[in-house]
Amino acid sequence: EFKVRKMAANASAHPYLPRGLKLPCEYVENDKSLTEILGVFFALTGAVVVSTWIYSGSSAKVKLSTAQRLTVCWFVLCGCIHLVLEGWFSIFHNSIAGDQSYLSQVWKEYGKGDSRYVSDDPFVVPMETITAFLEGPGSFLAAWAILQNKPPRYLIQILVSTGQLYGCVLYYCTEYKEGFKHGPMWHPLYFWVYVVAMNAVWIVVPFCLIVQAGGKVVQAQAAVDKTGTGKKSK
Repeated sequence: EFKVRKMAANASAHPYLPRGLKLPCEYVENDKSLTEILGVFFALTGAVVVSTWIYSGSSAKVKLSTAQRLTVCWFVLCGCIHLVLEGWFSIFHNSIAGDQSYLSQVWKEYGKGDSRYVSDDPFVVPMETITAFLEGPGSFLAAWAILQNKPPRYLIQILVSTGQLYGCVLYYCTEYKEGFKHGPMWHPLYFWVYVVAMNAVWIVVPFCLIVQAGGKVVQAQAAVDKTGTGKKSK
């Protein structure tokens, strides 16, 4: 009963949609500006990509193509985002709305586009937990397999990319079924940038990587089949 009364008291003292949304803790407004929050996030993103690009050019077991180096950069960036940012959400989702640490402020800002990330949503929490602690390590494993030219690299790429694609499709589908009620529809920043652009990346890139890796698997199987046919004919 106390918890119900507490959540009811938190239902109006926040900027999130829909109006009357109950939060699991008392909301505290961010003390960092939008410029600071996004600036730090994209600066760290750029640092991860640039450092990985340099490393992939000097430390790979074999010389990698530009596409392969970009793929390594993608998986390392995914691993960092999944484990750090989404891992934080998974662990602290019940207290994010009232917390002032940088990562919590990132999620509070993102919540203005999708309030499921500050309201202990029964879909988003388990989905992000799986993403953080399964796809996060999987992303680093995929990057390592490419750098080391390991035989299962394309299989790992398909598995991780399929998980990312599936999770993002569910993300959009569940919000569509609820009428996009968790944020201001068509808002240039909160809808088009946060909800659409930032998530669409995890549909477009994984789909392309699945197609690319699938093609490599088909080629390898065709070569094996051809070798087997040649042996039989002898």
